[in-house]
Amino acid sequence: MQLLLSTRKGLIQLVPDGSGWRTLRVSFPGIPVSYAIRDPRDGRLWACLDHGHWGQKLHRSVDDGVTWQEVKVPTYPEGTEVKPGVPAVTRYVWVLQPGPADQPGRLYLGTEPGGLFRSDDGGDTWSLVTSLWNHPSRPTFWFGGGRDEAGVHSIVIDPRDSRKIQVGISCAGVFETCDEGATWNPKNKGLKASYLPDPNSEVGHDPHLLVACSSHPDVLWQQNHCGIFRSTDGASTWTDVGQPGGPAFFGFAIAADPLDPAVAWVVPAASDEQRVAPAGAMCVCRTCDGGATWQALRTGLPQQDAYDIVLRHALDLCGDYLVIGSTTGNVFVSSNRGDAWTGLGHHFPPVYAARFA
Repeated sequence: MQLLLSTRKGLIQLVPDGSGWRTLRVSFPGIPVSYAIRDPRDGRLWACLDHGHWGQKLHRSVDDGVTWQEVKVPTYPEGTEVKPGVPAVTRYVWVLQPGPADQPGRLYLGTEPGGLFRSDDGGDTWSLVTSLWNHPSRPTFWFGGGRDEAGVHSIVIDPRDSRKIQVGISCAGVFETCDEGATWNPKNKGLKASYLPDPNSEVGHDPHLLVACSSHPDVLWQQNHCGIFRSTDGASTWTDVGQPGGPAFFGFAIAADPLDPAVAWVVPAASDEQRVAPAGAMCVCRTCDGGATWQALRTGLPQQDAYDIVLRHALDLCGDYLVIGSTTGNVFVSSNRGDAWTGLGHHFPPVYAARFA
């Protein structure tokens, strides 16, 4: 097992070392890494970089991060516009998702300003999925949330059928294709967008992260700007399973148990206006009954003067292990599904993503 921390100051690889964890290596020191992942099909590492001066960069490694090869970052076709007079430029790379086992060269990449890119040659070349970009809702109903433009940050491939893909877009909602990207439909029935004139609008929702139970892929979860939502019918309808009054209500990260469709974890924040740990006490909330109830797990987490916030990709699950990394540089690991936590360090750079590899 390995842990990949994508941070504001580089990519940090950690490995178990007896009863703890140690740093294996640091890549791209001093450079913001927005997301990193290992492709389970061939073992390659991928790192998405957010250079302040040089813009977005993409790198891959075939030797576990010892050396890296720069790959051309996807670009929007010439003449593509976000809106009339505003050229579409790759401003941020949110997520890279390896394709299914039956498509060994397939990769997906989600970007701001709302573009989904696809590669069929292992990342050597990329093409914009124009069918999603040209969806008639985009010019009017897609917009930026915390960033200037919409962003594709979640890509869920159905393990039963690689032609079926769901993406989470802030702010637009969940969109689904069942024909490998030829056509797309919004899947937001039951979601609430309290910030819109019509809270039940078909498009304009703000999922912070979309995940699925891999063994029961019709069960999906999303940590949403307006609560926590769950679907049991493949995203056709959504049910609010948040905990009004908290703590399990507002947040960014969510993880789904791959075997039990009733189990999920979130990391709460105080509120939209106060993006810090609720009441200065950090916790992870777990449900074991499909969101009917939530248990706040606190053992080993700071319970006083905590300002931690965990971003959308900075919670991950591997077996009984969970990891969370915060923007204040705290990283915690649990080996018992969240019942108790151990700090790996409190002086890491701000953590953008934490992924087991």
